[in-house]
Amino acid sequence: MTDPSHPSAGVSSSSAFRRADSDLEFLQRNQLRAVRLQLEWFKPELIQQDEGIESTIVVFGSARLLEPQAAKTKLAEAEHVLAQSPHDATKQQAVAIAKNQLTLAPYYDEARAFGRLVSSTCQLDGRCEYVIVTGGGPGIMEAGNRGAADVGAKSIGLNIALPFEQTPNAYITPSLCFQFRYFALRKMHFLNRAKALVVFPGGFGTMDELFETLTLLQTGKVKDVSVILIGKDYWEDLINWKKLIEFGLISPTDLSLFHYAETAAEAWEIIVREHRQETAP
Repeated sequence: MTDPSHPSAGVSSSSAFRRADSDLEFLQRNQLRAVRLQLEWFKPELIQQDEGIESTIVVFGSARLLEPQAAKTKLAEAEHVLAQSPHDATKQQAVAIAKNQLTLAPYYDEARAFGRLVSSTCQLDGRCEYVIVTGGGPGIMEAGNRGAADVGAKSIGLNIALPFEQTPNAYITPSLCFQFRYFALRKMHFLNRAKALVVFPGGFGTMDELFETLTLLQTGKVKDVSVILIGKDYWEDLINWKKLIEFGLISPTDLSLFHYAETAAEAWEIIVREHRQETAP
């Protein structure tokens, strides 16, 4: 240890003397963005190699979607609040939203069942194939990781640093719980090992991942990734695919880029059919 009274003490304690790879302030400079991008690629990639992750299935859906009991409780609370002011438009809307969320709540159970089914089928004898990967947050993401945890299997969480706090759900394998600064690198990791994207009802983030994947498949930038939309009524009510065809904005054959399923078992059947040799025990 350098003697604080020694003439060189001030020199050796300066930030300039600090080694570049341990100087966090230096690494945050705008000019170091390219280095940070490389680090966000290499850290999750090398750890997944260390963990033996061969292939993945991405499970995406709303972070706001609640499991059934929580959705029932939220509706009861909203109805109680409305009863105090029955003509309040804001409280009426809150009840309507809570009812809709209760309608969607069974998807939490299906996402959990899917994580359980795939993980118990594919993570046998030390294999790490078709490992569930999610965005790491609550809602559908939590359900996917939770299903894998139910059967003692590995699963991955790709969290993102946001202006508001995002806490990783408790069911991600700790050694496979990552946090990203850049959405672009996170997106690359979602699809790097992906054999399928299973999409449950969700909002902007879910739509972003869905359409990015469909665009990559449409343009041939990625191949052999199965896209399954869970809940045909929800998706067909949300997106007017026929209108896109009528205006010549997509081709009729583009609708073959994705499939519909209603249950975890149906989604897995589609994946097995399209990747038969890979999913064979």
